[in-house]
Amino acid sequence: MPEFRRPKSEADFHKNFEQIKPLMSKTEANQESGRCLFCYDAPCVKACPTSIDIPLFIRQINNGNLSGSAKTIYAANYFGRICGNVCPTEVLCEGACVFEKQNIRPIDIGRLQTYATYNSIRNNKKHFELAADNGKKVAIIGAGPAGISCACELRKLGFTVDIFEAKSQPSGLTIYGVAPYKITNEDVLEEVAYLQEQFQFKIHYNSAIQSKKDLARLDSEYDAIFLGIGLGSTSGIGIKGENLDNCIGAVEFIENMKMEKHDTKIGKNVIVLGGGNTAMDAASEAARLGAETVMLCYRRSKIEMRAYWFEYDLAKSVGTRGVFNAAPLEIIGTSHVEGVKFAQTEIIDGKVKILPGSEFIKPCDMVIKATGQETQVNLLNQIDKIKLDKNGCISINLETGQTTNPKYFAGGDAINGGKEVVNAAADGKKAATGINQFLQ
Repeated sequence: MPEFRRPKSEADFHKNFEQIKPLMSKTEANQESGRCLFCYDAPCVKACPTSIDIPLFIRQINNGNLSGSAKTIYAANYFGRICGNVCPTEVLCEGACVFEKQNIRPIDIGRLQTYATYNSIRNNKKHFELAADNGKKVAIIGAGPAGISCACELRKLGFTVDIFEAKSQPSGLTIYGVAPYKITNEDVLEEVAYLQEQFQFKIHYNSAIQSKKDLARLDSEYDAIFLGIGLGSTSGIGIKGENLDNCIGAVEFIENMKMEKHDTKIGKNVIVLGGGNTAMDAASEAARLGAETVMLCYRRSKIEMRAYWFEYDLAKSVGTRGVFNAAPLEIIGTSHVEGVKFAQTEIIDGKVKILPGSEFIKPCDMVIKATGQETQVNLLNQIDKIKLDKNGCISINLETGQTTNPKYFAGGDAINGGKEVVNAAADGKKAATGINQFLQ
């Protein structure tokens, strides 16, 4: 029997995907903030990619100054509400908490951050004054965390900012790719609307920038351009059967699920290929959509998975079963997926070696490939003097975000190959400072 019944309504969907980090009550927030030691030179701050002054915002919560607490958070991270929910706090701020070394439960920093910022969003608290118009215009390609963070910082500095977004919704993978049990689309859109009202940047939706002509127009109309384009579709794995019906990339599957909710197509017996965090999300989501069995298959060992341990634990908690040292050789079927042919592997000198004669077949009616994402090289190759690294990511000055074409800056997954929302938020803000220095 599956752990979850297949959702038949939006209410069923929300029940299956209820929040794993629910909003704190005032009593909970007061109690939890009272546990903090308010460390000097706090390790939690050093572990945060945006360097939020965590002891300060927690003390402000404890003192009843929720507005001040939210301002402390937003001064460092414009995606404060979203990051409070979606950050892997277990390996960042909370993982660095001094209580961890004493085998005491760390401070629930993420939920406290969500609590403070939620208050400001719901009460539309304005925390920042915008500088006078400085006469400079910046175009941002992509309304993801990097692009929006860059826009907020630039507007604060007096720049006119236009964001060009290919899709119909803002915030990139935050809305299209983050599991709904971490944050709902409604909460994401609420924070973006709050930021847009406060900083007054423009987002042009369904406005893909994809040709030399598009780029030339931006070049002529804007003083600088920020690339927050993220990554593309799921990478292929080069085996027979990838084009069969019901074989889908994890990024595409999660986007469909976030948009379609209870109407999402799901198989009875699902195999997820991969060992990263996206694979864990896809497996957990397939189970919550009512799949009878979900099998997570990885070509290396369990200890070599790139996924965080708590993400794997979450997937297991909803019935996912892990199969390790299993390399996919072929996706079997005539028109639809009917199974996957695997071979057992061993790791020799860090490389995957297939054991001869070890082939076996696992029946299924759906395959989700969580095998990484392609870089947006088609667009990037059209920009003059932009240098890419060996992985197709944009090469930048790490201090300023400036690319090898001085007018272009970049941040987020396009420069690092895929990290966290908080990293993208930090990149966007840093690049805005770099743009300001460049244009001054």
